[in-house]
Amino acid sequence: MIESLLSQKVTGIKPSGIRRFFDIANELEDVISLGVGEPDFDTPWHVREEGIYSLQKGRTFYTANAGLKELRQEICRYIERKQGVTYNPMTEALVTIGGSEAIDLAMRALLNPGDEVIFCEPCYVSYLPCIVLSNGVPVRIPLKEENQFRLTPEELEAAITPKTKAIILSFPNNPTGAVMSREDLEAIAKVILKYNVVVISDEIYSELTYTGNRHVSIVEIEGMKERTVLINGFSKAFAMTGWRMGYALAPEVLMKQMIKIHQFTIMAAPTTSQYAGIDALKNCDDDVIEMRDSYNQRRRYLLKKMEELGIPCFEPFGAFYIFPNISQFGMTSEEFATKLVQEERVAVVPGSAFGESGEGFVRISYAYSLDSLKKAIERLESFIHKLRNGEIS
Repeated sequence: MIESLLSQKVTGIKPSGIRRFFDIANELEDVISLGVGEPDFDTPWHVREEGIYSLQKGRTFYTANAGLKELRQEICRYIERKQGVTYNPMTEALVTIGGSEAIDLAMRALLNPGDEVIFCEPCYVSYLPCIVLSNGVPVRIPLKEENQFRLTPEELEAAITPKTKAIILSFPNNPTGAVMSREDLEAIAKVILKYNVVVISDEIYSELTYTGNRHVSIVEIEGMKERTVLINGFSKAFAMTGWRMGYALAPEVLMKQMIKIHQFTIMAAPTTSQYAGIDALKNCDDDVIEMRDSYNQRRRYLLKKMEELGIPCFEPFGAFYIFPNISQFGMTSEEFATKLVQEERVAVVPGSAFGESGEGFVRISYAYSLDSLKKAIERLESFIHKLRNGEIS
């Protein structure tokens, strides 16, 4: 039988906890979903127009493996404008199929069998599988609510061994919404430089921060650009999830290896999407501000409602998620989420889907209209009332 011929490495990886849970929600009617990490905004019209125009002009052929030269140049200008750091678009930039491909490429270009990769939980569901599929050894750091889910230098240094090759950082964070300040990153950088570790910095939510200060990338810290793979993309900031566009910036010696893998597995990112991406980077600043302001309004609304419901929730300053603590109800996060969708038709994601340290929490996305959030909160309030009155066991 073919089952006996399958890769043990692949069959040993658990499916996404998010997908497994939403199979339950999809079988029910009248569900309000607060689970998907996807902007509810349409891609700005001028970006769509640029994609349409590229098709009208017959721009339907392969681009260079690394992506359109014009797009790589615009990515580097964008990062210089936002972070004040310069990259060579011809040797240090790569256009990928979303940020997820960039994460995979960085892992495969860096890791030898047995190399350890540190990652912080709760985290995006792809990190652990990417480490395993690249023959790496995953090393978890459980982040703490009392530290606002930020990584401390003491936690990082305690996790490093002689086998440590890389660390994945993801701030602003999915699922917690945590951010790291410049001071936080400077403290982390001292440890990284001490032990000669490579950083894979996933900054896909960099445009969605609510502190009043701009996002700070670790590549801005002295000595870090030379040992960091900076990963970003178009999905979250520009509402371009379906266009499947990401990018990586890295030192030339590492980028050569990433492009080598990319050319043999992908060839190049979609041409139409690349032309649209150029316009997004050039002309979307006002659109991003408008979307971010809307997210912030929703964020404040949900935090206020969590306080009124007596559900502890630290204030997240990034991405578009809150991560309330539901441990007071004496059930696992999956039990809580399952009963919520069954009883009140509201779908949230169990914190355990993002790793063991996510247990006791649920992720609620506010990438939905304020009207949808208000309806969902009414149902959540009913659910909490029933729990506290012992009507649900």
